[in-house]
Amino acid sequence: MELMVGDTVILKKPHPCGESAFLVHRVGMDLKLECKGCGRTFMIPRWKAEKMIRSRYREEDN
Repeated sequence: MELMVGDTVILKKPHPCGESAFLVHRVGMDLKLECKGCGRTFMIPRWKAEKMIRSRYREEDN
């Protein structure tokens, strides 16, 4: 899956705050994601994130 910085991804499992939308801040072997609900950032391995991603949105798509 092709991801870019600034993309919004919807994950299968929501964050503990209840939000399932995350903003991509860093792309590489790991992804740095920011929760759109509470603003918490975390790193996740790319292989694990690609399994969890349900959909992706870009600013140009809107």
